[in-house]
Amino acid sequence: MASPRLETYCCPNRDAATQLVMNFQPEVFCGVCIGSASVSLLLTILQLLPKKGQSPRKMPKASSSSTILLLISICDILGGLGMIFRSSVWLGFPGFIANISVVNGTDMWPSAFCVGSAMWIQLLYSAGFWWLFCYAVDSYLVVRRSAGLSTIVLYHMMTWGLAVMLCGEGIALLYYPSLSSCENGLEHAIPHYITTYAPLLLVLVVNPILFRRTVSAVASLLKGRQGIYTENERRLGTEIQIRFFKIMLVFVICWSSNIINESLLFYLEMQPDINETPLKNIRSAALITWIIMGVLNPMQGFLFTLAFYGWTGWRVDLKWQKREIAWESMSSSTVGENAYPSPVNYQSNIHDSKKISTTDSQQTDEAISMLSEGNTSSDERLTRSSPIYQGW
Repeated sequence: MASPRLETYCCPNRDAATQLVMNFQPEVFCGVCIGSASVSLLLTILQLLPKKGQSPRKMPKASSSSTILLLISICDILGGLGMIFRSSVWLGFPGFIANISVVNGTDMWPSAFCVGSAMWIQLLYSAGFWWLFCYAVDSYLVVRRSAGLSTIVLYHMMTWGLAVMLCGEGIALLYYPSLSSCENGLEHAIPHYITTYAPLLLVLVVNPILFRRTVSAVASLLKGRQGIYTENERRLGTEIQIRFFKIMLVFVICWSSNIINESLLFYLEMQPDINETPLKNIRSAALITWIIMGVLNPMQGFLFTLAFYGWTGWRVDLKWQKREIAWESMSSSTVGENAYPSPVNYQSNIHDSKKISTTDSQQTDEAISMLSEGNTSSDERLTRSSPIYQGW
């Protein structure tokens, strides 16, 4: 799982609260992390693979929103691989990990592995948080017609730049001036925890606001498209709202335990002796949420694909030749029940003489189709209610 406690455990003189959770049933905890990350990894890849029955025809270039969704899943996959590798080494070589506790030890490889694996996990999940924030920003800009595929370059610069900068700064301050002297005071630990949880809190606070404004803008677009607000359009707006709600629900479920656990551990750190009897319930709550984190953090990847696309089915199509995966499409026609979900193609089979008169409607439909990407039923209703569909 992803927690700043992974980095602080690399300090030989770690604090008592970190020692408490990291030494609590380490074999069980590592096994839970491996199991949860492995299941999430396999199911996430299964969700992203193309399915039998998918339309084989050529698809247009990807939209920025669909690209961001794919990058979020990639960050979760790579972060899960880091968890599996780290936990497997901890289980398979307990003597190797035990050398981390030796102050001024001559063997640097245990500490190097501890720091490197922790940084890998933290960086990938931090980047996933920034990509999720970019998705909320992009959804709002798409509806406002202020975004396009070209903006993905700016999102890359912001996401990877901020993730590397914050993680690097937090690690540098934590381990300054050397690994053996880290965690000697709060001036080392607090900046590290701030840089770790800043993107997480940003998503929790800002994303719901952006999603709410996007839903309001979608309603205005649907009303202004034909001057009326039909039942189909009302349902489509509701489904987009539900999709945003699912995304935030998954995020809250997977990461609220981290915030609770960190609050409990910080409270324990402020106590003279964390082993006092009155603190027994707080210690138990911290240990319980620690195990919950090991289960829920890695499951974010799979749960996000359910929120993005719904369940895409088991029937995988492994015929790769000359076909594009559905996540690379900005718009495509509604596909079969077991097909990989994809947005609607509003520009196929339209005569050139009708393109000029329907430009505004096309832009509106394409913007909304990107937000409802992965929802086959809403895509079909949007297609049938659009003036372009009616002109076929």
